[in-house]
Amino acid sequence: MNISAAEEESAQEIHIPADIDWEMLDKSKFFFLGAALFSGVSATLYPVVLVKTRQQVAQVQLSGIRTAFSIVKHGGFQGLYRGFGTSLMGTIPARALYMAALEVTKSNVGSTTVKLGFPEPTAAAIANAVAGLTAAMVAQLVWTPIDVVSQRLMVQSSSSQCRYVNGIDAFRKIVNSHGPKGLYRGFGISILTYAPSNAVWWASYSVAQRLVWGGIGCYLKGGADETIRPDSKTVMAVQGASAAMAGGISALITMPLDTIKTRLQVLDGEENRLRGPTIGQTVRNLVKEGGWLACYRGLGPRWASMSISATTMITTYEFLKRLSAKNQEGLL
Repeated sequence: MNISAAEEESAQEIHIPADIDWEMLDKSKFFFLGAALFSGVSATLYPVVLVKTRQQVAQVQLSGIRTAFSIVKHGGFQGLYRGFGTSLMGTIPARALYMAALEVTKSNVGSTTVKLGFPEPTAAAIANAVAGLTAAMVAQLVWTPIDVVSQRLMVQSSSSQCRYVNGIDAFRKIVNSHGPKGLYRGFGISILTYAPSNAVWWASYSVAQRLVWGGIGCYLKGGADETIRPDSKTVMAVQGASAAMAGGISALITMPLDTIKTRLQVLDGEENRLRGPTIGQTVRNLVKEGGWLACYRGLGPRWASMSISATTMITTYEFLKRLSAKNQEGLL
């Protein structure tokens, strides 16, 4: 399905470059270039994620800036990349699963909803939401174990109960202490966090793009028969702005679930070696420490991380799809 048709319906005077669906991609180039591009994105954003994780497990709340300075003071600048190697090793296959599931689902659901008679804008929003939901659920099969290991490495300097030499050592100790299920601690709430978050994000992104293009069309239209052909920089700017808006909305809605998930995977998991903590116990601990607002610890870094990540991710992703298209001339 051509998602851009939905955008053109909202702004008929703007000629937007065609969307690239799954069948138009050179798959080997798509996955190879995707691994390289998104590894760079992950490296750029990792310190923000680490600061957010430290804030979520801290019993005394500090600002993101003070937390970052504390990390650098005790561990140097490399402390901001604690656990990055482990995270990167898991991110590459997880991202490949995510992208494949996203594009296949979006293409199939989009075509089906159009055949069922849904208007193009509605079909685009439904396709994006279902694709985001499906991709998040599939990717969590890989992301959850990597999250558990990398987050233990991120916060171990603030926990005296367990020290890990590296990702392999952390993996071995977690499995020895809790069995393979220890690697999937928080899997259920990860699904509850990331699946709705991705559905909200992709649906919001689709709607935001149509609204932004519609606004641009109303602002720039100089005549009834004039067709506006935005250049690549304008297209990228609209995609980035729409992604940032969608990322901020998703961060706010899912923040409590993300905090609970992180506590289940890291802090409370260390304190309950014989039996994993329940979601109820984790929520009670949080409320006891700082009231209900404790569920929003790390909101600033997460908001910034998701907004920046969304903007970077979508512009990188759209660029990747264009690089990986089989027919470059047909994109104009």
